[in-house]
Amino acid sequence: MPEYETFEHDVLVIGAGGAGLRAAIEASAAGVRVGLVCKSLLGKAHTVMAEGGIAAALANVDERDNWKVHFADTMRGGQYVNQWRMAELHAKEAPDRVRELEAWGAVFDRTKDGRILQRHFGGHKYPRLAHVGDRTGLEMIRTLQDHGVHQGIDVYMEHTVLSLLKDGDRVVGAFGYERERGRFKIFRAKAVVLATGGIGRAYKITSNSWEYTGDGHTLAYNAGADLIDMEFIQFHPTGMVWPPSVMGILVTEGVRGEGGILTNKEGRRFMFDAIPGNYRAQTADNEEEGWRYCQGAKDARRPPELLTRDHVSRCIVHEIKEGRGSPHGGVFLDISWIKQKLPNAAEHIKRKLPSMYHQFKQLADIDITEQPMEVGPTTHYIMGGVHVDPDTQMSRVPGLFAAGECAAGINGANRLGGNSLSDLLVFGKRAGEFAAKFAKENSLGKIDDGRIESVAREALAPFERRDDENPYQMQKDLQDTMQDLVGIVRNESEMREALEKIDDLKKRAERAAVTGNREYNPGWHTALDLKNLLTVSGAITLAALERKESRGAQFRDDYPDKNEQFAKVNTMIAKATDGSMQVRLEPLPEMPDHLKRVIEENR
Repeated sequence: MPEYETFEHDVLVIGAGGAGLRAAIEASAAGVRVGLVCKSLLGKAHTVMAEGGIAAALANVDERDNWKVHFADTMRGGQYVNQWRMAELHAKEAPDRVRELEAWGAVFDRTKDGRILQRHFGGHKYPRLAHVGDRTGLEMIRTLQDHGVHQGIDVYMEHTVLSLLKDGDRVVGAFGYERERGRFKIFRAKAVVLATGGIGRAYKITSNSWEYTGDGHTLAYNAGADLIDMEFIQFHPTGMVWPPSVMGILVTEGVRGEGGILTNKEGRRFMFDAIPGNYRAQTADNEEEGWRYCQGAKDARRPPELLTRDHVSRCIVHEIKEGRGSPHGGVFLDISWIKQKLPNAAEHIKRKLPSMYHQFKQLADIDITEQPMEVGPTTHYIMGGVHVDPDTQMSRVPGLFAAGECAAGINGANRLGGNSLSDLLVFGKRAGEFAAKFAKENSLGKIDDGRIESVAREALAPFERRDDENPYQMQKDLQDTMQDLVGIVRNESEMREALEKIDDLKKRAERAAVTGNREYNPGWHTALDLKNLLTVSGAITLAALERKESRGAQFRDDYPDKNEQFAKVNTMIAKATDGSMQVRLEPLPEMPDHLKRVIEENR
């Protein structure tokens, strides 16, 4: 076997976004040697694109908020198929994680008396999102990096992990390559934490950057871990659809939290049709009520634009299908209308939403203080991921932990906005803490040279083929398949067709060919990423087929209602001994009575 450069650590963290950095910081604080591998440059993690804020029941703006209300909101948003223990830990621990971030130097927006300011967001009963304008994720990454750089963490930038290494049942390291030069590397470790983010690049229209190719999901699946809830894909209701230069780029929910409204081509606020009772009719009083809510009035009712993301997305799709959409296949999101309410509206918008203003002015020549944006649903987040123990974040594979978007359980069928950033902090910390504990209790395992050679040979195979399948074209074909057949509205016949196309793409991927050499070769990187995208696409489709109902982020027009049969189960994906992908339904753990009472009291 060739002499591959080898690195040894007690804990290896794969992914350097919010969850990965928080895990690395916690593991390092426990006194173990930590290695941090990131696919891109440090600071380029997708967490920086999180704009709205961090959900935590600090009760700085509304004293009625507390962990119990946050827990109930999270469970209700997830349609009660969440792992209740994760939702409980998250709601209880999020305030301390935010205050900890503040102590490490995060500069939050402030209330008049100097406390961390919180804003409204969809699905949350009270203003709960601690924020830094609309650049919260960027401030989080800056703070974690500034704090973590002093912890003695070894960072390996622009490295991609191809396979986890096992000694028997236990994970003992990882094998990957340096993207710039193409050199293979071995990372030995006593424990591994996956924090690789999501799967958005499986879809044509996505807010996710190029790194989001389901790497952690696939690494865990191939190592023998289970994946759960893969059918639940969150399509953020407001991604730009026009002009093409900004298609898919996210328009933060903070725009709606600050008073932005959704209208169709007729200028009508169609979201009023989506809610029951005396709120159904569109009246001036209701519009005034929603504006007062966004301004912080405690007695005002929430505007319909701040319903949960799955609900808003489906309403937008309905308007488009009924022919009432915008000229380019979306609807209008308008924050400029608040000029009717505020004399200094333009300055207010620029202060509250600085990134939104500058981003769209520079990239699309759209002035959001003067004109509406054309928006539509964009693939944003996956609720599904690695099945982990709620307290320790360890998967069913000893020594393998996961946190952040590539882990699953807290969100159930639908994630509330802002919960992702507090999820990163709460469970990133726990993953790092318990990975360090595991590392102290175990030694370095034995490396299987045969496994390394097999992975290396498979990775290099595209160089040996000529004039065969183009990896870029195959990725495009997969994205079109998932967008058209396993998107916001699903049915069995289309998903069966998608599975056939995915199987065909898997065969084509075995013939993927690249030109050039291993150095600076994006075609090769695309060919390697393609296998991960195909794995997660298959898992999403199989899980969606298995759940024969509509719940949360999954909407099936052949099963448009909820089904009690699926009310207390997760879909579980596992790799069978013959290599095939198997799906089963697994009952949820029974919720204790005291938490049931919490939900009842906060309905």
